[in-house]
Amino acid sequence: MGKRGRPPVLDKEKRGRIAAIISVGCSQSVAAQYVGCAPSTIQRTAERDPTFAEELCQAKCNAELSLVKNIRNAAKKEQYWRAAAWALERGFPEKYAQRGPDVITIEQIGLLLAKFSEIIVQEVPERERTKILKKMDALARELGIALKGEKKNDPS
Repeated sequence: MGKRGRPPVLDKEKRGRIAAIISVGCSQSVAAQYVGCAPSTIQRTAERDPTFAEELCQAKCNAELSLVKNIRNAAKKEQYWRAAAWALERGFPEKYAQRGPDVITIEQIGLLLAKFSEIIVQEVPERERTKILKKMDALARELGIALKGEKKNDPS
């Protein structure tokens, strides 16, 4: 006895077209429209079929690699310096991305915590400041910040 139910909406040919469309940088919505299905059909098919899910993942990676390669090639030419700036902004946002006037960097937070620590060392009696400094150090570690010189006047 043969399989029951209706045949899959996305046959091998349509799956191949979807992967090809995504590999050039289009979205699943565009691919779905092209092959005549809903985007959710692509998603559900990928959830049921690990091979198709891997093909989609590979297609997305190929699109990303191709675009990054184009940006890098353009950035090699001096007249297209904006491509290099764009790549730096997105690849290393903590260093190069534009920030609004009300955005504070992790380095600035580190400096602020270090200054607070200095004030605590100067103003809070020794027997009371140890707990505070330990809590500030824990906070800095949680944020991935090394406080420099925060306890230089603190014998504990």
